[in-house]
Amino acid sequence: MSTAALKLPTAKDLIRAITFDTDNGKIWLNEQRMLLVDASEMAQLKADLIATLGTDRAKLFLMRFGYQAGMKDAEVSRQLRPHMSPQKAFLAGPQMHNIRGMVKVEPVELSFNINNGDYYGVFNWYDSYEAGVYPKDAQGRSLDDGACWTLLGYASGYTSYFMGRKIIYQEVACTAKGDPCCRIVGKPAEEWGGLTDIERAMMPDSVQDELAALRNELVRLRSNQPLRADPEFKIFNAIGESKAFRQAYSLLASAAASKVTVLLQGETGAGKEAFARSLHAGSERADGPFVAINCACIPPELIEAELFGVEKGAYTGAHQSRQGKFERAHGGTIFLDEVVELSPRAQAALLRVLQENEYERVGDHKTRRIDVRVVTATNEDLQQAVEAGKFRADLYYRLNVFPIRIPPLRERKEDIPLLVSHFLEKFCGVYKKHIPGISDRGMEMLQQYDWPGNIRELENVIERGVILTDQNRHIASSSLFPDREETPFLAEGFDAAGKIQIQRNHNAQWQSWLSQLLQTDFALETFEQDLIRHALHASQGNVSEAARKLGLTRPALAYRMKKMEEEN
Repeated sequence: MSTAALKLPTAKDLIRAITFDTDNGKIWLNEQRMLLVDASEMAQLKADLIATLGTDRAKLFLMRFGYQAGMKDAEVSRQLRPHMSPQKAFLAGPQMHNIRGMVKVEPVELSFNINNGDYYGVFNWYDSYEAGVYPKDAQGRSLDDGACWTLLGYASGYTSYFMGRKIIYQEVACTAKGDPCCRIVGKPAEEWGGLTDIERAMMPDSVQDELAALRNELVRLRSNQPLRADPEFKIFNAIGESKAFRQAYSLLASAAASKVTVLLQGETGAGKEAFARSLHAGSERADGPFVAINCACIPPELIEAELFGVEKGAYTGAHQSRQGKFERAHGGTIFLDEVVELSPRAQAALLRVLQENEYERVGDHKTRRIDVRVVTATNEDLQQAVEAGKFRADLYYRLNVFPIRIPPLRERKEDIPLLVSHFLEKFCGVYKKHIPGISDRGMEMLQQYDWPGNIRELENVIERGVILTDQNRHIASSSLFPDREETPFLAEGFDAAGKIQIQRNHNAQWQSWLSQLLQTDFALETFEQDLIRHALHASQGNVSEAARKLGLTRPALAYRMKKMEEEN
């Protein structure tokens, strides 16, 4: 393939995807948050890494850093260019290198077939920011190989994601060694005939393993409570690091070591049952049963039978004797959620259990002894329920021995990334998908939302996101909140000529939006192309669905897409 055939297409579509939210201190490339970093700072970081870690480890560290950045940009390029030819879509990677100010890229040779995985590419790099500082190791010795470690990792990560297989680049020439330009060659990993530096960079690092182990130990020491081996308790401990969570957890850990009755207070979906399970798992009763019951889900006339059991013939339909929840929890823990919904008779029976450790089945006069720890929960104020005559005062005092308030998710938003990782792992396993994470814009929306449904709502949102997202893609904000309009967003972007573009979302009033739009350097053709790209992105590349969103027929949209490709 000739060099002329490899001329880079226009980068206007990529530049238009960059927005500057100056009011909130953010730069966006589509849904990916970007940073403007001084090149000299990156050079100093590289020098410090070499001095601290040594040349080999610093090289692998920066290659791994670049590899992940390349994979992210490959995902974005697929979203921005769903209608373009595979070659033009692929060349978004070299163009992003240019736009980011990393290096000027010149394609020399490129041949690939996504279907069978064949790939061969040669690119020249000019004015590499990495090669501008001649790297030396900790002893001051000059390096013999190339200097563009981050850029090399970026190219490998980008191409590997795009091709769906491991493609590795090697730097065969570098200006840091005196060559006229830097040159890289890329091909499938197995064709290099040995383990490459990029592959070594992606292998587990002993330093990383040590840091992870030290972090886990720090978490354990902070809790000031030895953790049991029960996996539920470990999971519980791993998904909360905020101050509000640690305060509640500290009380939970103290209660776990005793037999005290615990009252969990918190909003619906805040994780009261998870706390109760963790309390049980961290106690001496962990080997016994854990029985949970939602008192609000059982009719008042049946609640006593459910809790304490029933004797045969006690009432119509009681054809045989059966155990209640308390008997099943003997030797373990019973969790009574929404305890405020108990009937007056059930409240009296529960009070007897707490005071005397004994109960009677419905329709029976035989007293039975029970050894069970009672954990209750409510999202209502029990004291107000007492004042309203809905709940017994003596039972309230027995339950309120050790109250623990579970903070709502809006008070522990710094835990959201940890919770998201936990739920991602869970639902990727359920739906047999690999989802690397949430887009930067999506994560910001998760942290800005107030979560009236708390952790249960977050879990449902992540499950929906996993279902709606394709393999190996980050979950976009539109997949997290498909029925909700985007958070109002105003940003200033710049086109290739440096002219300001004002972008607003659908929340603005229509006439006001049109008026503001025409006050800018407006071009109808550009606006139409942007709208088509947005519709294609929102439709995950489905042309028929995008046509419906735009009010066009599929052939009419296909014609416009073909025209756009020819112009670009």
